Amino acid sequence: MISVISASRFTFSISKSTKLCSCSRSRVWPSSSLSLRSRNRNSNLFSSDSMSESAESNSAPPPDDSVEKTADVLIQYVVLRRDLIDSWPLGSVVTQGCHASVSAVWLNKDDPHTFEYCSPHNIDSMHKVTLEVKGETQIVNLSEKLRANSIAHKLWIEQPENIPTCLATKPYPKSVVSAFFKKLKLCK
Repeated sequence: MISVISASRFTFSISKSTKLCSCSRSRVWPSSSLSLRSRNRNSNLFSSDSMSESAESNSAPPPDDSVEKTADVLIQYVVLRRDLIDSWPLGSVVTQGCHASVSAVWLNKDDPHTFEYCSPHNIDSMHKVTLEVKGETQIVNLSEKLRANSIAHKLWIEQPENIPTCLATKPYPKSVVSAFFKKLKLCK
């Protein structure tokens, strides 16, 4: 038994014979050979006073509700302005999207969805959708619509020019926010 113990929210125990299938959109973990024990932030990682506790005591498979439902994946939407994509250097526009994305995550770092989205077991499989609007009026209107519906987001305003350049939501279950973005085009 290989025991991997981390200081994060999760403790993994994987047997040497476990084979993991890593696909582009998901990872298959055979439930018979993987143990996942979740803890809250304030609890002790170990159930005994000894740090040498065997991970074999945690070999029960996780309950079905602990497995992420692929139908309602956590997603972050990033919306760029097409007029800036056509007139600014590509790197500058990408940087604006990065600013908005990081800001939205940081401003909502204590949110359970954000915490899950950035957790060690999801860090290599984040889901983002990058969309576009025509210009400043459309991005400001989208921000107002999201605000009116209590959808947490960051409208990035480039300084010192005071130009709204892009928008990013905090991570949400797709079913909660996808309706607000259905009419927008994928950024190409």
